[in-house]
Amino acid sequence: MFIVMIFALSVAANYEIYKDTAVFIKDNTDDLPACKTGLLLGTNRYLRGKTRNEYFDFRINAAVELYKSGKIKYIIVSGDNSTKYYNEPLDMKRELLKQGIPDSAVYLDDAGLRTFDSVVRAKEIFGQSTYIIISQNFHNQRAVYLARHFGIEAYGYNAKDVSEFYGLKTKVREFFAKSKVFIDIIFGVEPKFMGRKITVG
Repeated sequence: MFIVMIFALSVAANYEIYKDTAVFIKDNTDDLPACKTGLLLGTNRYLRGKTRNEYFDFRINAAVELYKSGKIKYIIVSGDNSTKYYNEPLDMKRELLKQGIPDSAVYLDDAGLRTFDSVVRAKEIFGQSTYIIISQNFHNQRAVYLARHFGIEAYGYNAKDVSEFYGLKTKVREFFAKSKVFIDIIFGVEPKFMGRKITVG
């Protein structure tokens, strides 16, 4: 019975988040407003066994497209840097620079331990009350919903998704993660780390 309840709550959460964010999330840069910054959500560069992570590559490509389209001037790269051997933001920044994004346009948020932290810190630490979130559609839905709950004028730009088989584990995890959005909101959860303010631009 408990498992059925959890599943039902997750279905309801997924529907609510999809319904409330669909109008703000786009596949085409032409459909987005111009914003000062884009928020690139981090992920690991490699999967186990040093296999290249397609989520990583597709998000990088999307961030480059958005920047070169003129829709954003700066990119906040937010991800996990919990150990000296694991640094999602730095790996993403290096890849962005390889793709021609200038160093001056990239800001690192090393304390984006989870999506909740990333969207809140973009406002509270980096001072951005309007921005475009860059990730895959399923992830953008949750991020945009959270951001808008906190009074941020957030939009989403969808990176190319991976194949259903390749991304099955991630999609299942995301299905249940959307229900946790409401738990975090109800209990007033805050980012694990805050810190000094950073001026973008």
